[in-house]
Amino acid sequence: MLSATQARNIVGIVGNVISFGLFLSPVPTFFKIYKSKSVEEFKPDPYLATVLNCMCWVFYGMPFVHPDSTLIITINGVGLFIELFYLAIFCLYADSKGRKKVSICLVIEVIFVAAVAVVTIVFLHGTKQRSLLVGIICDVFNIIMYASPLTIMTKVIKTKSVKYMPFTLSLANFLNGCIWTAYSLIKFDIYVLVSNGLGAISGFLQLLLYTYYSVCRPKADENAVKANEVQLSTA
Repeated sequence: MLSATQARNIVGIVGNVISFGLFLSPVPTFFKIYKSKSVEEFKPDPYLATVLNCMCWVFYGMPFVHPDSTLIITINGVGLFIELFYLAIFCLYADSKGRKKVSICLVIEVIFVAAVAVVTIVFLHGTKQRSLLVGIICDVFNIIMYASPLTIMTKVIKTKSVKYMPFTLSLANFLNGCIWTAYSLIKFDIYVLVSNGLGAISGFLQLLLYTYYSVCRPKADENAVKANEVQLSTA
């Protein structure tokens, strides 16, 4: 029979795999940007939010902050590299305004994380105090990462099109939130639980929206067109 630690490690490894899928899910989007040589109306917001999120979680997983969190460090370290690569592609094909926005945001994020690190190491003593501060900060930015697609969801509702909300990203968000919620419950970690529980809900809402506008809505529009055709033909 598996111990709680073994079960947690297994779920954590699965979480790493799913999170890796989450980080890779925007590949079709950036391949499209590369082919068209334009960012069109794609926004860098989710990727900027994820960079900040990954930096915070890497620091949270450090032994002097929250021991026994190697799996959190590994996946967020990989994710940080991948997200920076995406932003590099975005800047390559964005206009000057877009590049300026990304550059300013990245500088602010690095300064912020450095300030948190200094405060944590210098002024807080013991992993309990450090975990509390950094864990709360991680939760805030993890929620921002999961909520960042809300700007895209608003666009989907306005345009009635899922063109700018990739299905793979929404699905990966949902699965990622679910698996890390399970991870946090095996060996209770309130900081991992709160943000990822909300992330699972956010991903589920995105999937509902995608289903409505890609499956249900087209059928409704088709029926409306047919109704209009009948009305015109009988007039």
